[in-house]
Amino acid sequence: MSLLPGSLRLDGEDIERKTELLARQLVTIHGLPVAEGSRPRTYQAWTSPERVRLPGASGRPQVWERAVEVIRRPPPAYRPCFLHRDFHPGNVLFTGEGTSLAVTGVVDWVETSWGPADLDVAHCSTALALLHGVPAGMRLADRYAAVGGVLDDDPGGHLYWRVLDALAFAPDAEKVAEPWRALGRADLTSSVLAQRLEDYLQALFTRYG
Repeated sequence: MSLLPGSLRLDGEDIERKTELLARQLVTIHGLPVAEGSRPRTYQAWTSPERVRLPGASGRPQVWERAVEVIRRPPPAYRPCFLHRDFHPGNVLFTGEGTSLAVTGVVDWVETSWGPADLDVAHCSTALALLHGVPAGMRLADRYAAVGGVLDDDPGGHLYWRVLDALAFAPDAEKVAEPWRALGRADLTSSVLAQRLEDYLQALFTRYG
């Protein structure tokens, strides 16, 4: 990160422009041609129905129960591509403001994998929902498709990847809270993140069934 221009931008400024740039960057990453013998490992799921930690207190326990049921089924069939696998605003460098805002680098490639584009989109979407609220998390997939990205055309299949990623942050996304707070987001308390994660799951069910 010290060798590249730009900086992390975790605030809500220019969020619409940032979301579009994140979507375009993902399309570029997923379009990288990789010869069969040079491909990275197949993606690894970061949670499972048996490993999910549910929140101790929730006004909507049925949301969490339904989410766990979604990932009990086998993963949907998918068209594999090159994945960053940990793509989110905390791993992307930006310069400029407004219309001059641009991505200058993507860092932290240790989880590089071969798998469904939906999973990278899911991971970045969850992070956006936690950082900026549910609407931000729900917009990325639309931007991704609008700039040429291809996602599972079955809503249930896409829902699986989105929920699989979101549940890896349960129960309160505390695993990402500390580094984000250290970067200036003191507003992201455990309770705020837990509520956003629950609201995000509900929004996924409302949209994708």
